[in-house]
This record gives sequence, C-alpha cells and structure tokens, in this order.
Amino acid sequence: MSIRSQTTTPLNPAKFQDPVLTLKGERRAQVGLAALETLWFNTGTLCNITCANCYIESSPRNDALVYLTAAEVRDYLDEARDFPVTEVGFTGGEPFMNPDLVPMLDDVLARGLKALVLTNAMQPMRRYAAPLLALRDRHGVSRLTIRVSLDHHDAAIHDLERGAGSFARTLEGLVWLAREGFTIHVAGRAGFGAEDEATMRAAYAGLFAEWGIPVEAHDPVALMLFPEMDAGRDVPEITESCWGILKKSPESMMCASSRMVVKRKGAARPSVLACTLLAYDARFELGATLAEANRPVALNHPHCATFCVLGGAACSR
Repeated sequence: MSIRSQTTTPLNPAKFQDPVLTLKGERRAQVGLAALETLWFNTGTLCNITCANCYIESSPRNDALVYLTAAEVRDYLDEARDFPVTEVGFTGGEPFMNPDLVPMLDDVLARGLKALVLTNAMQPMRRYAAPLLALRDRHGVSRLTIRVSLDHHDAAIHDLERGAGSFARTLEGLVWLAREGFTIHVAGRAGFGAEDEATMRAAYAGLFAEWGIPVEAHDPVALMLFPEMDAGRDVPEITESCWGILKKSPESMMCASSRMVVKRKGAARPSVLACTLLAYDARFELGATLAEANRPVALNHPHCATFCVLGGAACSR
C-alpha cells in the first residue's frame, strides 16, 4: 500500500539523456562547483531495515556500496583542506552499521569541522551509546548534528514505509538523543497523505512537545520535509533559461557546494560523485579525488528537477 500521490504520466525515456541538450533541443542547465562546503560520505548501503521506497535501495542485503574505512575517510579529509569545507555528512544505508563511524566522527570533529549523521536512530545507533556519549563529552554537541528520519508524525503512516514497529523504535532513539543533550534534526517526507506543509509541521510540533524532543518543527532546517523522488514520473527537463524563469541560481543547488564519496563493491578505491541522490548513475561519477570532481555537473536526471530545482530541497543544512 502506498499513500504518496501518484501520477498517470510516466517519464519519456528519451528525456535526461544528452548532457548538453534536452529532448526539445534546448541547452541543458549545468551547475559548477562554486565552493565545496559540504563533503558527504556514504558509509555503505547496508541498513537494518528495508523501506518500501528507498531512493538508494538500502537493505540488510544491499552492499552495492561497501563500508568506507576510517583511513579512506581520513585521506579525503586531508584533501579537503584545499577546499572551503566546513561540514562533513554521513549517510547510507544506515551509517551506524559501519563499525568505523564513530572514529570517522571523531576525526571530523577533531579537525574543527561540523558533522551531520543521517540515521533511523534504531538499534544500530543505540549499540554505540557509550562511544557516542564519549564523543559528546570530548567534543561537545555544537558541531555534531544527528538527523533522524521520521517520515510522518503518524505511526501507522510511517510504518507503512519502514515496517511495523519502526516508528516506536525511532521515537525511542529520538528520546534518548534528546535526553543526552545531542543536537537533533528530523527529516520527514512531504509526499505522504493529503496534508499541506503547515498542517504537517503543526502535527510534528505536537509530537515533539509530547515526547520532550527539542526540535523546532516550523524551522525548515530543523525539520526538513523532503519532496518525493520517483525517477519514473514525468518531470520537465531543466534548461539554462529555467534559472530566470524560476528565479533560482545554479549556486543554490546542492551540487554547487557538495560532493559525495562512495566505494563500490569490488572497487580498489573510493570515488567521488556529484550528488548524494545518484549513487548508481555512472554519469555522475566525477573521479577518484576531490580535485578531479571539481567540474560542472549537467542536470540530466529526473531527481535534479524533482528534488533540487523544483522541489527546492538540499541534503545539508
């Protein structure tokens, strides 16, 4: 069962193919790396649960992206000194499945950088309770943010996506993080049900107040409501003229300020991608180093339109 809005128009397979021209022959929009401010690491696609609509297909069996090691992350952090990186994000899969996550966080925080971890706050995180508390005591909480995925404020709707009982387990993790004084953000999904954004935020606010979770539900950063991503749904291609029409700038796009490091199963070393959302599309693999990845990105994927340009979303703060 799905409760997200559906479209009757499938994507024309001829769209989003040519990196230079759209299907109509117009110049496709590109985004240059204005300043590498956020460096993402996908710690591996393994996850403790299987969601109904996971954009990266994470599950307990999907190891298409294998665990990064602390040493591999350290090499990229060393290279990042040549760029204006201020924040390092960790995504997955479930990042706490990776046994090196806490040492990676320790390395990031010891360098004076901000760290952001995307998690479902379930058992993988809770088994690292003692190391997380030690990390908190060593570095404080001002530069470490834990962003917890809570797809909906209603347990039944959330559990349709993530499995029976998942809402309760995530809420338990959120309450623990709040009690221990960690900086918490929450990520929801705007495509569920018929509620408008104001109604959703008000309901989240009630939930947070009930459970003593210090997240400001009306702050679009503290509570991010992400648009749905369906690569099979018809969406317009983004042309150079769209910037003026939509009154947006290339510099406001996620790929203007971030890159993501992954390690593919069987690969000798990690590689750098343009985007956190496009882990399996070879067109968005930019090289083995941050320097090689310092080049423009053509917006020739439906997610570029749905999530970033038209949806106005970004994975970072």
